[in-house]
Amino acid sequence: MSQSQEIAVVGSPEFTTGFRLAGVRRFENVAEDEKGEKLDGAATAVLEDDGIGIVVMHDDDLDYLSRNVRTEVETSVEPVVVTIGSAAGGGGLRAQIKRAIGIDLMAEEDED
Repeated sequence: MSQSQEIAVVGSPEFTTGFRLAGVRRFENVAEDEKGEKLDGAATAVLEDDGIGIVVMHDDDLDYLSRNVRTEVETSVEPVVVTIGSAAGGGGLRAQIKRAIGIDLMAEEDED
C-alpha cells in the first residue's frame, strides 16, 4: 500500500452525518426509500475502491443488499467491513465504533 487507506461509510444521510462530522471523507449516501435500488451499487463502489481500508455500514442495511453483494460484504477481508447495530443511546454507538475501528472518533481533547 503506497497510500494510507481511508474509512468509508455507506448508508442513509442520517447514519453517515456523524462520521462526516468526525472527519470521515468517503461516504455513500443512500436515502432510506432508495436502499432497495441503490444500496448494492454504493456498497460495491466502496468495496472495489483500493483507497478504502474500512467500510462501515448499519446492520439493518444488510437486508437491502442482493445475495451476491451481501456475501461480498460479509466475506470481504480488504477492505474490512464493520457493521454497527442500533444500540440504544449515543454511548452504545460510540462504543461500537471505537471497538470496530480502534479509534474513539468522538474523543474530547481534554481526555487523558
